[in-house]
Amino acid sequence: MSERFEGLGAGDRPLTPEQCAERARAAAALVDLAALDSSGAGGATLLWRTEHSEAWLNTWWQPRDTGYHDHGGSCVGVHVLAGRATNEPLVIGGGRRVTTHEAGSSFSFPGSGIHRMDHDPGAVTVHVYSPPIPEIGHYDVVGGELRRTAGPPDEPSAPSAGLLASLGADG
Repeated sequence: MSERFEGLGAGDRPLTPEQCAERARAAAALVDLAALDSSGAGGATLLWRTEHSEAWLNTWWQPRDTGYHDHGGSCVGVHVLAGRATNEPLVIGGGRRVTTHEAGSSFSFPGSGIHRMDHDPGAVTVHVYSPPIPEIGHYDVVGGELRRTAGPPDEPSAPSAGLLASLGADG
């Protein structure tokens, strides 16, 4: 797929969160939903990676909770092509802030954020990160302490069951 998205990764500097969302919308317009393989659980396909940005097409045919994670300092813009996805920043000392995004909507946030996304079955999203993600930091509660575990940028993070429980969430 990368030839189709070739020009979207161009640029001579890192993108802002809003520019990432604009590129995610532009990339989404080039995706043929009918041509996607909907067998299995789904996954992530790299659309492009340049010095200043990268984009992933995420197809989740089964429910998918990313757990609380960060992007190693990279900002992100997300566009929902199909289905529904929720975004939830990690909030301490206040109520949960869960925002639902339907097909056709976009959102973005800075590289300093910690969040989780929950994808309904059939959710298809495009995520543009800038700069490319160096690692994904996964967060959970272990022995009563908040822990961050670094992982590779191209492997999905696991749900944060202990952290959700400590926030009083049922998942």
